[in-house]
Amino acid sequence: MQLSKRLEPLGFNVFADMDQAKTRAKAAGQNLIDLSLGSSDLPAPPHVLKAIAQSIQEPRTHGYLLFNGTQPFREAAAQWYTEKFGIPVDPETEVLPLIGSQEGTAHLPLALLNPGDFALLQDPGYPSHSGGVYLAGGQVYPMPLLAENQFLPVLEEIPQPVLAQAKMMVLSYPHNPTTAIAPLSFFQKAVAFCQKYNLVLVHDFPYIDLVFDTYSQENITTPPVAPSIFQADPEKSISIEFFTMSKSYSMGGFRVGYAIGNAELIKALRQVKACIDFNQYQGIFNGAIAALTGPQEIVRQTVETFRQRRDVFVKALDQIGWSVPTPVATMYVWAKLPDPWANDSVQFCVDLVENTGVAVSPGAGFGKTGEGYVRFALVHKPEILSRAVERIAKFFK
Repeated sequence: MQLSKRLEPLGFNVFADMDQAKTRAKAAGQNLIDLSLGSSDLPAPPHVLKAIAQSIQEPRTHGYLLFNGTQPFREAAAQWYTEKFGIPVDPETEVLPLIGSQEGTAHLPLALLNPGDFALLQDPGYPSHSGGVYLAGGQVYPMPLLAENQFLPVLEEIPQPVLAQAKMMVLSYPHNPTTAIAPLSFFQKAVAFCQKYNLVLVHDFPYIDLVFDTYSQENITTPPVAPSIFQADPEKSISIEFFTMSKSYSMGGFRVGYAIGNAELIKALRQVKACIDFNQYQGIFNGAIAALTGPQEIVRQTVETFRQRRDVFVKALDQIGWSVPTPVATMYVWAKLPDPWANDSVQFCVDLVENTGVAVSPGAGFGKTGEGYVRFALVHKPEILSRAVERIAKFFK
């Protein structure tokens, strides 16, 4: 049997290797503490679950759901965005429901790239960004994200021959895995750059609310500082932005997200989507509407929860001699590895989980520039995070 050549670039997957290592650790009797996956352990809000439960009793929600049937959700998403950033959005032409934002970032290259075209991607970056490019027959040009550059790409270093063959640039801030936030001034620079070189600017924005620096226990009503790409491109001339309900509203398993952006880009992505799927169950959209339009206190509580976990975990690492920068956003800690693992993050992660049961993500899984780092996902209560650090300390000894 001969499979498609487009699968070849997808063959290397360190996360599959980590799954095997976790399986071996459990088989050997290790009590697993899994900090490798960014899947929130927090429950979805009660009013969201109530909306979904009520929908199940309504037979009219049990059939196929086409685009026109998603209008209430699109209107809620447009209103939510406008209230947050003050930029108007047309729910009919500038919003598209998605089965999670990953569906959008993975499928958009099919609408933009011809075989051989370049996509400019962050390195390290989220794996589905490159996977979608490869499935579309495109080429990836990695833009290195270095600590000395605040984990922002240096656009001036992209070669002219690559730019001549490039069709899209993908950014994502607050950034997974480095936890960096891009200032609005950088987005303005990126918009001007993409306009100059006729590139589509894609912004993956799942951690829009998970920003800590403007939150505190005394005042948790300040909006996040993380900017939207449309604050730099308010006319939506070249841009599209992807959102998800997974992080702010702890609805990862419900697989619901949406794109907002340039009407031509939304239409093109909708054409791709029409060939692949219908939409989710209507009840899930009803739950998402309840999340977007209902009380937002749950979001502030979620942010405070992850802020507390961040503080406990970073302090615990520091106490065992592993000093890491305090993240300003996301649900992760991006940690530079000490010797002798500084150049082999995969081996460190395999050894760690097999010896201690603590599973983390190797930086190499996010791209070449991620080597030498590991990513911790703060998806457990503080006492379990502290226990994980205790095991790490014994492993070091």
